[in-house]
Amino acid sequence: MSWKTIDDLALAGKTVLTRVDINVPMDGDVVTDTTRIDKIRPTVEDIIVRGGKVVLLAHFGRPKGKVVPEMSLRHVLPALEKSLGRKVDFVERPSRSVIDSLPFDSVVLVENTRFTPMEEANDPEMARFLASLGDVFCNDAFSAAHRAHASTEGIAHLLPSFAGRLMEEELRALEAALGNPQRPVVAVVGGAKVSTKLELLGNLVSKVDHLVIGGGMANTFLVAKGIDVGKSLAERDMAPIALDILTKAKAAGCTIHLPVDVVVAAAFKAGAENKVAAPNACPPDQMILDAGPATVAALTKVFESCKTLIWNGPLGAFEIAPFDAATSNAARVAAALTKAGKLVSVAGGGDTVSALNHAGVAADFTFISTAGGAFLEWMEGKVLPGVAALHG
Repeated sequence: MSWKTIDDLALAGKTVLTRVDINVPMDGDVVTDTTRIDKIRPTVEDIIVRGGKVVLLAHFGRPKGKVVPEMSLRHVLPALEKSLGRKVDFVERPSRSVIDSLPFDSVVLVENTRFTPMEEANDPEMARFLASLGDVFCNDAFSAAHRAHASTEGIAHLLPSFAGRLMEEELRALEAALGNPQRPVVAVVGGAKVSTKLELLGNLVSKVDHLVIGGGMANTFLVAKGIDVGKSLAERDMAPIALDILTKAKAAGCTIHLPVDVVVAAAFKAGAENKVAAPNACPPDQMILDAGPATVAALTKVFESCKTLIWNGPLGAFEIAPFDAATSNAARVAAALTKAGKLVSVAGGGDTVSALNHAGVAADFTFISTAGGAFLEWMEGKVLPGVAALHG
């Protein structure tokens, strides 16, 4: 890989502008999930150990280019200090003289980069201003790497740049999963709509050996094959596109796996009366809400035959029991194979992370990406501006 890491640059005596993603959920003034903050700690600590001064650049919420007090990064400060175990100096109006006046072993947090429209416009003037605040640039925000903003892409062209530890970990995991994977490769793609994952499916059929389609998306493919799915969620107008994907997969030598049995119910509610049926035996007044046990058994064989797994999206309506069974059981199989050293498993996307946490196996996957849009665009085969700017 052609991007540099912390290990490649001398940082002693340097001010290191470090783009991070600490866009965390809040309840009032309290951070309710510190995962994103905790994940930047290795990068911050490594820079300090190497004699650099850390200046954190980050966005918070969607202020749309205006100063919105509720979206000030000042609210994140207590949780940030607690996670890092050190004082963090908050700077509302940054300048090189202000940053230089702070102790060298301190961590500096600059106010929300999105408080000006110049950030999202990737304005060269803002990129030059940010670059003037430091000596080198570290991007540790893979989750914002699909955005060509001043603090993610513009600045990287103006200073010696490298990937932080979290970015490095993410890029290495993704390279292992799709860039240069151990084969055979299986991808699990679930979710409600084919229309939102068209580019993803189109890219994957040419990259993977097996493609498992689950959730509401699977219903659309069943419709495309002439199967009546009753009242199930399905994009019936997308049937021709689904057929096209099936044709492309066959030409590319990619085997597509659809449910071989399904769980049907008359209502989508917890504990609803349900039964297992063949995909073509959904009663007209009922809906498919999950894949059945025979499907999980078939997927187990696929997983066992593969070396690499990429997972994005659930196999059913996992939010409500008993329709979480297929997703949870298949995830447990993947986790067990991973723990046994037989499978490299990489997962990403909001619903996917929730589903794996729900199944209690998130810690057993090789890598879980907390990046939503960036992970999806990477899977679609798109160039991520924040990563591309680090090359060379």
